[in-house]
Amino acid sequence: MMPVSMVGRTGELAEFATAWARVAGGRPRTGRVVVTGGAGVGKSLLISAALADLAPRPVTVLTGTARVHTPAPYDWLAAVLSGRDTAGLPLPPDALAWLAQHPNTPRERYAPDALLRLAVRTVRALVGAGPAVLVVEDLHALDPASLNLVGELAAAPELPALLVVASRPAETAISPGLVAATLARLSGAPGAVRQHLGPLGRPEVAAVLGQVYPGRPVAPEAVDAVWRRTGGNPYQLVELLVAEHGEHLFDEAPAAELTGREIEVLSCLAAGMSNKQVARSLGISVRTVTVHVSNLLRKTGSASRTEAALWAVRRQLASPVRPG
Repeated sequence: MMPVSMVGRTGELAEFATAWARVAGGRPRTGRVVVTGGAGVGKSLLISAALADLAPRPVTVLTGTARVHTPAPYDWLAAVLSGRDTAGLPLPPDALAWLAQHPNTPRERYAPDALLRLAVRTVRALVGAGPAVLVVEDLHALDPASLNLVGELAAAPELPALLVVASRPAETAISPGLVAATLARLSGAPGAVRQHLGPLGRPEVAAVLGQVYPGRPVAPEAVDAVWRRTGGNPYQLVELLVAEHGEHLFDEAPAAELTGREIEVLSCLAAGMSNKQVARSLGISVRTVTVHVSNLLRKTGSASRTEAALWAVRRQLASPVRPG
């Protein structure tokens, strides 16, 4: 139960397509797309959707991210090299062992500048004639060596690749100053595409709900409630839909339309009371209870007493009263 399209992100997808078309056509050879935003705002989802629609298809896609708990130099490149056959790469085996974070890495280490040049050469060898896409996830969590490498790749002449970077805001990073400098370096390059994703608004939330549950109208009050509960955060929206199964979104009447007495009757129904027990608990006649139950079924769009009780429990309207 997930959104089936990138609601509210069509402009960003179009910018991706344009940037890729330029790189694939060799104008310029290297392109940059920088996507920033808070946690759960949909950076990775946007990049994934953009990559799926690229035309022509990239010859190579290199993807890497940080090891958040145990960061080490060149985490991004180590992730790219993981599981790859590196035997044909034109680099010294001991240098590749360092860059791939091999467990049997030689003790002798290259000088930092030399290792950085070898890292750039490794990426060039993997890209080849291209065109390629280099995806850097979670730039905010990368180690300094990886940040330097990303900056060098962005400035590398004649690299036939689109460099795509996703990051949370620099102030939330492990190394705020380094991340801010790297983002500025990437974003300031000629032709760079800079995107900052914010939360979805009410119209976008309504559109997502309409796509996930086609043909089932959602009341404006329900849209507003979902928007307020999730803050328009796409990740939290999906989590909510999965957790709630979306059923309560289609009740036509908002809770505010129920009278105080009807809410009391709902509480009794949630406790499993019969009409006689409800009447005795609330001090009203059985006939009056029957009228209230009929009204509740209509207002909540429920087909049975049990369904109405579930409707109340989902909205936390019912304070269950035990049969006396």
